[in-house]
Amino acid sequence: MKGLSVGPLSARRALRLGLLGVIGVFVLSGCVGLPREPNRVPSFATEGYQDTPLGRITAPVVPDDGRSAFRLLPFAFPAYATRIEMSELAAKSLDVQYYYFPGDQSGKFFMRALRNAAERGVRVRLLIDDLYTVGEDDLLTSLAAFPNVEVRLFNPFPSFRGHLWTRFLSSIDEFGRVNHRMHNKMFIADNAAAVVGGRNMADEYFMRAEANNFVDIDTFVAGPLVRELSAIFDRYWNSEYAYPLASIVPEAASRAALQRRFDEYTIYTIAPPPDQVTPDTLRYSTLPDELVAGHLSGAVAAHAEAFADPLSKAAGANLKRIVGTVTDRVLELISGAKEDVVLISPYFVPGERGLEMMKAARERGVHLLVITNSLASTDAPVVHGGYIRYRLAMLQDGVEIRELSPSFVRKRQRLGRFGSSFGALHAKLAIVDQRRFFMGSMNLDERSAFENTELGLIVDSPELAGELLERNDPRSSYTLRLTADGQHIEWVEDEDGLEIIHREEPEVGFWLKLEVFLLAPFISEQEL
Repeated sequence: MKGLSVGPLSARRALRLGLLGVIGVFVLSGCVGLPREPNRVPSFATEGYQDTPLGRITAPVVPDDGRSAFRLLPFAFPAYATRIEMSELAAKSLDVQYYYFPGDQSGKFFMRALRNAAERGVRVRLLIDDLYTVGEDDLLTSLAAFPNVEVRLFNPFPSFRGHLWTRFLSSIDEFGRVNHRMHNKMFIADNAAAVVGGRNMADEYFMRAEANNFVDIDTFVAGPLVRELSAIFDRYWNSEYAYPLASIVPEAASRAALQRRFDEYTIYTIAPPPDQVTPDTLRYSTLPDELVAGHLSGAVAAHAEAFADPLSKAAGANLKRIVGTVTDRVLELISGAKEDVVLISPYFVPGERGLEMMKAARERGVHLLVITNSLASTDAPVVHGGYIRYRLAMLQDGVEIRELSPSFVRKRQRLGRFGSSFGALHAKLAIVDQRRFFMGSMNLDERSAFENTELGLIVDSPELAGELLERNDPRSSYTLRLTADGQHIEWVEDEDGLEIIHREEPEVGFWLKLEVFLLAPFISEQEL
C-alpha cells in the first residue's frame, strides 16, 4: 500500500494539516451516525426446495435418515466453478454471506452470476461485512439496483467511507462496535445446496493473485444441514446489525443508470483459469460438470451440525468467557479426543487456556499435530508474533508442529497451482480421532474467540476425515523440533529424504523479524 506523500510542503506544515484533518474527522464524526430506523424488511429462506433443479439433482445422494451429503472442494477452480453453476441452476433464491468480497476479477464475475440469476427472477440476498468494502460502494450500489437483489452491510461504518483509516477515526466513539466483525462465509442456493468453508470471494482464494495465494478448503453440502445453514443466514440477515445498503450509501443515480454502470464495471471480467489436471486434482474437479449434467456421484453421507456465534458478539459485548460460541464448540470437540487431533489454522494463538488443554490432552496420551503458517508464509506477521509466544512451550509439551513453507508449496504443487506466486495457509480444520472434524471460518486465535462472529460445521465421517488427512502434504512444510538442550527450536526441511536444518526462522529477512519483535508485544492477544 502506498504511503502518503507531502510533496513540496514542509514537514511541519504537513503535520499541522494532518492534525487538522484528524480533528476535523473527530468533529464531523459526531454529526453522522448509523440510521436509527433503516428500512429493514425481514425475509426468510424460501420453501419448496424439493421442486427446484438443485433439489432434484441432490435428492438421490441425500439419505432419508437425517444425514447430509458432502463433496470436499480443496482446489480453487472447482470451488469457484461450483458456486457459479449453483448460481446458474438456482430457481428461487441465492443467500450469500462473506467477510471479504472485493471488486476484483473473482468478485465481479461472481456478482455478474448473481445479477444474471436475479434477472431470471431468483431472489438474491447478499450480506457482506463492511470492513473491507472501501472503494466498493459504487459497485455494490449498482448491483443492488437490479430487481430481486438486496445488499446488506454488517456492522457498517456510516461516514467517511473512502479510506479505512477515516472510517475508523470517524467511528472512534464506537470502536467497541466496529472492532467486532462478521467473519462468516457461506453460499446457499434454493435452500437445497450450500458451499461452506474458509474461502472468501476474492482472487487470492482462487489462485489468481500475482503475489500470494491461499491454501484453503470448502465443502459442498446438500440435505438437512442446508436448512440449518439457512436458519443461521436468516438470523444474521434479519438482525439489527445488518443494514440495507441504501441506508448507508444512498443511490446517486437512477436505477437504469446504476444498472448500466454495473455492466461497465463487470463486463470484462472472466472466471479463474482451470487447475492443472493431475490425478490429485481430477478427483475433486468433476463437481461443476456433474451439476451441469444433473447427476452427482461420489457424495459422502454423514451426520453433521451447523452453528454460528451469537450476535451479541457483534454488539461489542466484552466476552469474558467463550461459552456458546463456535470456539467453545471446537474446544469441546478437541477435549473429547481419545487418540489424535490435527489442528490446521493459518493464525494459531492458543492462549493460556488452549495451551493447558493441549497439555492435558498430551498427558492422556493424545497425539497433537498443529499445522500453521510459517513467518515466511503468513499474511499477518503481528499475529504470528502472538503464536511465537506459545511455540516453544507446545514443543516442550510434546505437540508436533509443522509450518507451511511458501516456496515448498510453490515447488511441489500438491496443494494447488501456484505458478510464480507464493502459497499461504488459510484453511481452518480440526480433525479428531480420524473421524469427527470441524470446518468453517474460525481461526484458532483470540480474535475468533472473542471479537469476530464465526460459522462452522462439525461432521462425523471417517471417510471425509480420511480425505482431509490425505490432503496434508508434510513436505510442503517445515517440521519443528527442539534442540538437544530442549530450549530452542530447529526447522527441519525434507529434501528428498535429506534433512536440512535451519536454526532461525527460514525464508525471511532481518526486517520482517524485527517488525514482529518490535510490534507483537504491544498488541493484545484478544486483537490477534
